[in-house]
Amino acid sequence: MTRPAVVFIDDDPDIRQVMAQTLALADMKVVCHADGESGLADIDSDFDGVVLCDYNMPDMDGLAVLEAVRQRDEAIPVIILTGQGDISTAVNAMQQGAYDFIEKPFDHDELIELLRHAQEKRQLALENRRLKAQLRHLASPGPRLLGDSTAMRRVLATIEPVMATSANVLLKGETGAGKDAIARFIHENSPRSQEKFVAINCGAVPENLIESELFGHEAGAFTGADKARIGKFEYAHQGTLFLDEVESMPQALQVKLLRVLEERKVERLGSNRPLDVDVRVIAATKADLKTLSNDGQFRADLYYRLNVVQVDIPPLRDRKEDIPVLFHHFALVAAARHDRESIPIGAAQAARLMQYDWPGNVRELRNLAERYVLMGPVALAGNDEGLMPNVPGQQSLAEMVDGFERSVIASALNACQGSIKGTMELLGLARKTLYDKMKKHGLDKAEFRE
Repeated sequence: MTRPAVVFIDDDPDIRQVMAQTLALADMKVVCHADGESGLADIDSDFDGVVLCDYNMPDMDGLAVLEAVRQRDEAIPVIILTGQGDISTAVNAMQQGAYDFIEKPFDHDELIELLRHAQEKRQLALENRRLKAQLRHLASPGPRLLGDSTAMRRVLATIEPVMATSANVLLKGETGAGKDAIARFIHENSPRSQEKFVAINCGAVPENLIESELFGHEAGAFTGADKARIGKFEYAHQGTLFLDEVESMPQALQVKLLRVLEERKVERLGSNRPLDVDVRVIAATKADLKTLSNDGQFRADLYYRLNVVQVDIPPLRDRKEDIPVLFHHFALVAAARHDRESIPIGAAQAARLMQYDWPGNVRELRNLAERYVLMGPVALAGNDEGLMPNVPGQQSLAEMVDGFERSVIASALNACQGSIKGTMELLGLARKTLYDKMKKHGLDKAEFRE
């Protein structure tokens, strides 16, 4: 990482030479300028250093430089050099936003210490700015995978090598585990992200209509087909087609789907003209297609065509440490949708959420988060009104607290891209405390760097 620069502005060449030597001996990078105008050319809102400027200069004095720097970014520290005993000038500079002032002749060690403190403040301001931007990004709705559990890391490790390709992907997981979200994540992080993501639930379309839904039809192809209609494959051309509950597809249609995947051509019902299609297929199933193919209930050749890469999506009960951050995200999205305030849940409430087994998986958690935004804490009360079920004591209090603590620290490290200083600021922890807790929970900052 490049050391932060000190921009030194003084019209006296002898003082510039002395300052350059002094700061170089202190291992501080310095750029010297003879006037304010040239010095300001090195400074913008991303400047990561400190401005050290003489007060008495022709054309543009120190206060004018201070004002110009603050117009670029008020958080850039500006230190003013003043003549001996010129207290009124120093007071004026501080009132206008100077970081500090130092009198000539100055003590070199005192100046170096002042510059280092100012540099640390500037670095912290930039880091906090970056962190806030990341947190705003995390709070906004959109296709992403949240969570740092071992199970979710395995999912990411599986999909990352193939996201930039057009390989077919088979997602396997329980109902509500997040198959649709992962399919969208793959699409949004692929070269096809600017094209359509088209989803169809194979189990929700009547058997007599699903062929038309997938491949389209010409006018008069069957009773009620008054006009031509393109199918999902055509509509998803150059994009991604998501086939949910693919295990429900009729076997007669499986043959036609296999042909489309092999030839990359479709024929609308009632037409003999093949149409070229460029589509990436992501299929999802809650069943074991391998077992179904062995039993003759699903075509083995189609299974292997779909299963270029298989992603096993863990149920929520196997990634409980992800629950607090998922709940927080869903609550933020729901609050934005309903124009409500989202009040963060406390540690005891988070521990309660982590103790429940979530048979409805992520979908059930998302629904609870929305009820929480609409109804408040009563949604987490656990009663006979069908809100959150009462949870039997499956974990000790210490286990629940440990799991919650690990989740919060992991989420903060992820938001800060592994930055220890940023995580300390976000969580309000001392460096040693943070390191001790990371060691306790087996967290390594390197795993969170992009």
